[in-house]
Amino acid sequence: MAKKQAAAKAAPKVEVAQPEIKATNEMVEVVIEKPQPKKNEWEIKDRVYYLKGRKKPLSRAIRSANVYWFDKEKGYEREIKYCENQTTPFVDEMKGDQRLSHIIFRSGSLFVPKEKTILQKFLTNYHPDANKLFHEHKPIKIAENQLDWLEFEVQAMVIARDMDIDMAEAVMRVEKGSEVNKLSSKELKRDLLLFAKKNPKLFLELTTDDNVMLRNFGIKAVEANIIKLSGDQRYFTWVSNDRQIMTVPFDEHPYSALAAWFKTDEGMEIYSNIEKRLN
Repeated sequence: MAKKQAAAKAAPKVEVAQPEIKATNEMVEVVIEKPQPKKNEWEIKDRVYYLKGRKKPLSRAIRSANVYWFDKEKGYEREIKYCENQTTPFVDEMKGDQRLSHIIFRSGSLFVPKEKTILQKFLTNYHPDANKLFHEHKPIKIAENQLDWLEFEVQAMVIARDMDIDMAEAVMRVEKGSEVNKLSSKELKRDLLLFAKKNPKLFLELTTDDNVMLRNFGIKAVEANIIKLSGDQRYFTWVSNDRQIMTVPFDEHPYSALAAWFKTDEGMEIYSNIEKRLN
């Protein structure tokens, strides 16, 4: 016992350095981020659904059961059906009795009030026939599409108004063919504006197509009896000596092929020759 006490006294004392704590007047602000509640993306409102197509039967029932929807998050198909006494369209989430309800379109339309959110979601988000057999009426989307179309129309009308007569003839030849030869400049301008208003998207595509003018040039050369297209539409030749100018590639429109060929070195020489004869 005496030896143990002596050993304990003889053992060196180990001092552990204590961290220095400095006093400060600054307050440390700890910010705890609270989880933000998820916003309800589904807008509570009345919705109207319409059958697609021209036929509007007096009544048309669509499937409200034996329907499956693929859940990407879960990775498998889930059975869905519409039951008025349930708060979900998913069968695996339903509780208690399942009172199946019919879904019937009357005269091609179905009005679903805002109180029937489950039916709205069933039709809009999950039903396999959505946008195939029927679609939801979306006034905002319709307005956006109409606005885009009106902007196309205004842009096309402005371009048509300022277009020179040669380009106008080239564009209208695509629409009217050889009839443009019988039109006066005023008639051509009128028809150009009407075409731009009726089909602005196609009109704008034609005005930005580099080959439109060249196709028109080739057609005018044929109409002026300078060159001719063979009966089988396989090649172009000079009318004066029947010498072949170019061969039309298989499955290509002859005048589109001719327009593309005019851009080659050989084609540019022929183009210049034809241009002199046309003038």
